[in-house]
Amino acid sequence: MSNLTPYDHGQLNEKNENPAWEAIGYVGPDPKLAIKGSSEEEEEGARYGPLYKALVHMADPMDVLCSSLSRAGLSLVTSQSEPDGLKSKPLPTIYCDAVVVGSGSGGGVVAGVLAKAGFKVVVLEKGGYHARSNLTLLERPTLDYMYEGCGVLTTEDLGVFVLSGSTVGGGSAVNWSASIRTPDHVISEWRHEHGLELFDSDVYSEALDAVCGRMGVQCEVRHESLANAVLRRGCVELGYPVQTVGQNAPPDHDCGWCCFGCRDGRKKGTAETWLVDMAESGNGVIIPGSRALRVLHADAGRKKNVAAGVVFEFRDGRRGKKERCIIRSKVTVVACGALNTPVLLKKSGLRNANIGRHLHLHPVVMSWGYFPESGSRWQPSKENQEKITSYEGAILTTMSTVVSNFATSGYGAVIQTPALHPGLFSVATPWVSGADYKDRMTRFSRTAHIFALARDRGSGTVDALGCIRYRMGAADEKNLQRGLEKILRIMAAAGAEEIGTQHCHGDRLNVRSASSHQFERFVKASSGRGLRDLSTPVYSAHQMGSCRMGIHPRTSAVNSRGETWEVEGLFVADASVLPTALGVNPMVTVQAIAYCTAQSVLEELRRRTKREKNHKN
Repeated sequence: MSNLTPYDHGQLNEKNENPAWEAIGYVGPDPKLAIKGSSEEEEEGARYGPLYKALVHMADPMDVLCSSLSRAGLSLVTSQSEPDGLKSKPLPTIYCDAVVVGSGSGGGVVAGVLAKAGFKVVVLEKGGYHARSNLTLLERPTLDYMYEGCGVLTTEDLGVFVLSGSTVGGGSAVNWSASIRTPDHVISEWRHEHGLELFDSDVYSEALDAVCGRMGVQCEVRHESLANAVLRRGCVELGYPVQTVGQNAPPDHDCGWCCFGCRDGRKKGTAETWLVDMAESGNGVIIPGSRALRVLHADAGRKKNVAAGVVFEFRDGRRGKKERCIIRSKVTVVACGALNTPVLLKKSGLRNANIGRHLHLHPVVMSWGYFPESGSRWQPSKENQEKITSYEGAILTTMSTVVSNFATSGYGAVIQTPALHPGLFSVATPWVSGADYKDRMTRFSRTAHIFALARDRGSGTVDALGCIRYRMGAADEKNLQRGLEKILRIMAAAGAEEIGTQHCHGDRLNVRSASSHQFERFVKASSGRGLRDLSTPVYSAHQMGSCRMGIHPRTSAVNSRGETWEVEGLFVADASVLPTALGVNPMVTVQAIAYCTAQSVLEELRRRTKREKNHKN
């Protein structure tokens, strides 16, 4: 640990510890989730995970690989040449009904629906699979192996810090459990301004019910975090609207570490629900560590090319090099997320101008409040919230719509709470001096953060190389500034001793000693600063819209069935199809749209199966 710097609060020594943790009041991984005695079946599930019977590792010996595939009714042929004549070396080819690229809230739903309907499915996931017992709940390692870009992904100009899951289960494996149905004003906009009749139909309403039911969404929370309690208390004191956010976890699931995966499996992401449905059906497999290179499509004598499968690569650990494989399928579903789906489609030769455009990031900015364990105006609740640390308790259970404009356009900002463990906390902490930084870090366990999230009208792009370009719009900046102002007031009303933002100047105000005039001046000055000049950190945990759905190829990348305009049998089922920014956490909406798209895929598969039977006869 000799090379530990002040910013390395996520770094670990050989014992998976950090000497700074004790000083800042951090315990490391959740001590309540240590391995406990359990039945043999429960131990097996924890050790290998509920998906282990469906996992296929391409680096396995050929006989093992063939056996794994055959259990799901899939065949492997080893004498096929790579399409387009790029290589003469024969490549192994897997045959299935549907290949799904991605296993998150989009791909996981589609895979589960198709497999339960009896079709043979292969799921490709470039991330790894991490069984519950393999989840360390350590910040730095988890960012490395469960997040896109090892957790340090940014836009091209460094203006937005982007968090995106990259593991089996995608973002649903590492998100904060927030489960919010598509708001009515969004449904109205997508129906009336974008012409998409799907969204105000019974079909979509039933899809929302189906996915919420499968995830066990409910709105009771027994032990919320310090920040959520602060947000709720401050809003009540000020008369601001405040509501409880639905969770895809039971009421007593008060884990503050779920951003590193759910160790007890009670947060119902796709790896605990839809992908389990696929595994239990016996009709599908998941290939982790596999990167799709391009979608195969060919001229079938029709107006459009027809999707035929995917070429993907994987790393052969025994040989220490990358190998390629072909999947031949009747339909292809791309669900790589809004950052990667456009890249794959562009590399596959699709030319629709909307692919990679209209990217929305739900930009986020934060404010903080310090609530010392004693001597502050903070009053503990019945659960003794005063002793709860900033990183304990359910992560995101409370939301205020005081500046959301939900009653009109919905283009405003919602106010919510984040998960911040020492590494990300330290990165977000402005540097003023060594002494100031030390003081801020020693207050870590009692510093509550609350953020404003904008439903952004502004948008960006993703190019064929995956480069993200995004410039926050002026209206979005204004909405975030309004959000910051409200958050500072909420912190003070809840009893914070000190408040501030993450602006690089590091300004902070002692609420207890400040006059009302000083307080108002600080709030106005701190919330009014510009947010587009890199002086204040801006974050994104939701990316959407880069292959948006619509009614015409001039304005969209896919139709209302989720099928691309250019290639028949090629569907997109992830957050990239959202017509606009959503304005709230997108998991439920993405799953509902994917559920609808899965019905379209089923129709296509049944049509093709019937055609094949007629052709044979």
